[in-house]
Amino acid sequence: MSNQLTRRLALLDDDAHRALLGQGLRGIERETLRVDRHGLLAHTAHPAALGAALTHPQITTDYAEALLEFITPAEHDIGLTLNKLDAIHRYAYTKLGDEMLWSESMPCELPAEADIEIANYGTSNIGMLKHVYRRGLALRYGKAMQCIAGIHYNYSLSEKLWQLLLASDGVAAERRTALRDFQSESYIALIRNFRRYSWLLMYLFGASPALSTGFLRGRAHTLETLSDDTLFLPYATSLRMSDLGYQNDAQSGLTPHENSLESYVTTLMDAVNRPYPPYQALGTKKDGEWIQLSTNVLQIENEYYSTIRPKRVIRTGERPVQALCKRGVQYIEVRCLDVDPFEPIGISVETGRFLDAFLLFCALDDSPLINVTESAVHAGNFARTVKEGRRPGLMLERAGAQIPLQAWANQLIERIRPVAALLDEQHNEQYHDSGVHAASLAVQQAKIDNPALTPSARVLDEVRAIGSSAAFGLRQSALHAAYFRDSALMPAEAAMFDEMAAASLAEQAAIEAAPGPGFDEFVAAYNGSRLCCD
Repeated sequence: MSNQLTRRLALLDDDAHRALLGQGLRGIERETLRVDRHGLLAHTAHPAALGAALTHPQITTDYAEALLEFITPAEHDIGLTLNKLDAIHRYAYTKLGDEMLWSESMPCELPAEADIEIANYGTSNIGMLKHVYRRGLALRYGKAMQCIAGIHYNYSLSEKLWQLLLASDGVAAERRTALRDFQSESYIALIRNFRRYSWLLMYLFGASPALSTGFLRGRAHTLETLSDDTLFLPYATSLRMSDLGYQNDAQSGLTPHENSLESYVTTLMDAVNRPYPPYQALGTKKDGEWIQLSTNVLQIENEYYSTIRPKRVIRTGERPVQALCKRGVQYIEVRCLDVDPFEPIGISVETGRFLDAFLLFCALDDSPLINVTESAVHAGNFARTVKEGRRPGLMLERAGAQIPLQAWANQLIERIRPVAALLDEQHNEQYHDSGVHAASLAVQQAKIDNPALTPSARVLDEVRAIGSSAAFGLRQSALHAAYFRDSALMPAEAAMFDEMAAASLAEQAAIEAAPGPGFDEFVAAYNGSRLCCD
C-alpha cells in the first residue's frame, strides 16, 4: 500500500473524520430503448404522460426518440439512489402501454437508419439545438451506434473531505480558490488512476459479449457467428466498449491529457474549435435545413466519447467547459458500465458498493502523471479486456512487463480491501448495516477466481442456450416488465411523478412562448461562446 493511501486512510479512520465519507453524493443515469412486445424498436413518440424530455429532471431521452434516459436525484448512499431509480422505472411502466424497456446495452434488432427517429425536443431554440446536435451525431457515427445504452455512475466526495486532505498535505485552505484547485486536481488524479485500473471494471461488470448481426450495418469485423442473427467473441466482456461500439475516425486521435484540468480543458477546446475536413465537406446545412451544429472535430464538448469525465453542474446558458474553468470539478461521471440484463434497473446495489470502494481507492492512492506511452498502455489493457477479458492466461502490461490479468486483479482487490473496510465502518455508524462493501468485494473476488461467474459469461451461456442475442434480450425485458408492473408505486409517489411531468410540460411551453432570436443567430451565439476562463 502506498504511503499516501496509508496516511489518508488513517486520517479518515479517525472518529472525528469518518462521517465525511458519508457526505459525498451518488447519482445514476440509465439509458434504455423502448421496444414493442416483439422486441423491435418502438416507433411511437416519447410518451407525453412521462412529461417533456426537454425539461423533466428525471425522465428524458438520449439520442433517439425511443431511447429513454432515467436520471436519479443525487443521494449520499447508493442504496437510496437505486431505490429512486427503481421508482422511476415503476412510474414509466404505468405510461408505456404494451411497450417494454430493453434489458441490454447493445440494441434490439434495429430498423433501417431512416426509420430510427432522432429525439425531438420541441420548437424552442434550445430544443432545436439538442435535436440538430443529434442530427450531427447521425452523420458522424450512424444511428445504430447511438442506440447503444449504458449506465453512468456520478460520484463525488464532500468538499469538507477535500478540505481535510488539503490541510493534511500541509497546505492551509484559507482561500476558496486554493480548495477549488486542490479539489479539481484531486478529481483529475482520480481519473488518472481510473485509466490505469478501469480494465478491472470491464472484467467484473461487462455484460455485452454478443450482438445482433444487423447492428454492424455491413461493417468489417472479426466476430464469430453464433447463429443467423447473433455475432459474438468467446472471451469478450463488453463489445459495447470495444472498437465495434463507440468509435469514430475524427475522435481516434483525441486523447485529452488528464495530467491537469487545464490540459483536459485545452484539448476539448481545441477539438470544439478545430475544423475536420470530412465534416467541412458536409457543411452545416443541406437544402436549407441544419444537419450539424458545426464542422469541427466535436460539435460540443459532450460529443467526446470517454469512459470517465470530470463534471460540474452547469448554469443556464453555460457550456460544460466554461463551468469547469470557472468553478472547478464538482464530481466525476463513470461512463463505461454496461446495463446488467439480469437486474431490472440495470445495476445492482452490490455493484454500486464495489464502485464506491474502487473510486475512493482511486481518489486516495498515489496517482503519478501519465505520459503518452503510458496512456497507450492503459488503453491497450482496456481494449484487450473488453474483447478477451475471460481468455485463460490473458496478459496485461504493467510497468513494462507482462502480468496475468487474474494476478493483477487479485492484487487490486487486496489494495481496495482496507478502503472497503473503512467504508463499512462509516456505513455501519450511519445506517446500522455492516459489511456491505466487504461482501461486494467477496463477490468480485469470486468472479476473478471463476470467470464463469462474470456477467459476460452468464450472458453468453444464456444466449447460446436460446440461440439468439435478441431472443435473450426480449426474454429479460419481458421478465423485468412483469416485475415492475406487478408492484405499483405508492399513490404519493405516483402523484409526485405526475406533478413533475405536468411541470415539465408547462416549462417547455413557457420556453417555446418566450421571445428569442432566430435559430441561425442562436447557433452562432452558442458556437461563439467563450470556451475559456477570464
